[in-house]
Amino acid sequence: MRPLAILIAGEPIPGALAARGSFGEMIRVAVGDAWRGPWCEIDARAELPDFASLSGLIISGSGANVPTREPWILAVERYLARAVPAGLPIFGICFGHQLLGQALGGLVTRNPRGREVGTVALEVLAEDSVLGFGTKATLVNMAHVDTVLTLPPGAQVLARTSLDDHAAVRFAENAWGVQFHPEMDAEIIGHYLAVRAAEPGSDPQGADGTARDTPESRALLRRFVAKAL
Repeated sequence: MRPLAILIAGEPIPGALAARGSFGEMIRVAVGDAWRGPWCEIDARAELPDFASLSGLIISGSGANVPTREPWILAVERYLARAVPAGLPIFGICFGHQLLGQALGGLVTRNPRGREVGTVALEVLAEDSVLGFGTKATLVNMAHVDTVLTLPPGAQVLARTSLDDHAAVRFAENAWGVQFHPEMDAEIIGHYLAVRAAEPGSDPQGADGTARDTPESRALLRRFVAKAL
């Protein structure tokens, strides 16, 4: 069986890393026994494997910013621009969501509405088997300052928040991205809230200061594995 890969684009902030480990560890825990095959982790800054050797790809979050256009970011975008039309099942989280948007012809910029961090309400706009929320509102955990401002051709918006019109997107038949973090629980998003609140002049938008578990969001990674792979 070909492995399910996690493209590691960065690490959580120190408090979150100490509490739950790397993004790779958080993602594997969230997927749980929905995937019983092998895993592999890929360093986004290293040589990328032949995507035909993978069952699927989950792209992690990162403290990096797509608009900086660093060489490794451009290399990953070129990789995704080939992997998506080749049919590889792909799921992007936060930074990974933005990478997909930019790679497929959209535009990622600093969010003109400001930083979004904490537990926020998600408005579902379209039913989708992987998103799996039906048409009801739910809660998700956010920690981002950039956004997919312009969608690539053919992309379908699945959900939005008060500060992000493209909070969940189906970029292609086999590719999904969410601006939120389904792998993060209340404790982890609480670390992000605390760090942002301590920054000079910080005024996190879109959050009420309360970090919550988001079990419906967390199940999204399991659905991706069950339905796309």
